This record gives sequence, C-alpha cells and structure tokens, in this order.
Amino acid sequence: MLIVHDEFDVDDDPARIDRDAVWAYLSTDAYWGRWRSRAVVEQQVSGAWRVVGMYERQTGRMVGFARALSDGLALAYLADLYVLEEARGRGLGKELVRAMIDLGPGAAFRWMLHTKDAHGLYKQFGFEPPDDTYLERRAKTA
Repeated sequence: MLIVHDEFDVDDDPARIDRDAVWAYLSTDAYWGRWRSRAVVEQQVSGAWRVVGMYERQTGRMVGFARALSDGLALAYLADLYVLEEARGRGLGKELVRAMIDLGPGAAFRWMLHTKDAHGLYKQFGFEPPDDTYLERRAKTA
C-alpha cells in the first residue's frame, strides 16, 4: 500500500523501513522507548504484524513510523508511532494512524494503545478510555 500525502508517501512495505532511523528515534527521543536495546528494537520491528513508514518524497528519508502487533483476525495493538520534530504540524501523525488502523487489513479490528501525551490525536480515530471489561497487567520492574 502506498498513500500519497502532499510531499510525503506512506508505505507499509517492511523492506522500506529505515531501521537506523527507528533506532535513533526510539533510543533518544521516545519517552516510551529509551529503555530498549538495539537488539530489542530490531526484534520488535522484525516481529511486527505490520509496519508503516512516512517518507519525504524528494529524498526518501523516513520521517515517521508506526508498528502494530496483532492476531491478524480481530485484535491489534498500535505501538511506537512517531513523527520527527521537524516534520510535525502537517497532519502526518494523523496520516500514519489512518494508514495503520483505517486503511489496512485491521480496519475492523479492536485496537489498543498506550500514550502519555497524544490522547487528542487518537481520540479522532475513536480511541477512548477502556470500558469495565478491560484489565491490564503492567510490566514488572526489577
């Protein structure tokens, strides 16, 4: 799938993902990802059900990324979505979310995610606080 957005392309081809760019962002800028090693990030990207990248059309540089975990049938988890600081403010985050959850094979799935600061973005796509049927076991700390 290739979606054109102004001067950017959104693509779900896993071979096109710039893993160095993903590592650079998650290891330095992502409050949720700095604890991971390069090997962990590589394994997460490789094992993802789906990955989506946002690319500058002129240069091919990846400026945004998202990955998802899924059973491939009914349930998916959105993770590691980001847009580089210099590319923000143009609706690219919305395009990444839309490409991942509305335009892909999981459009009818139940989607989950965690965020500390992007509630407004995800609310536009129907994300809301869980109902009373949802429980979560948080990660154990050492």
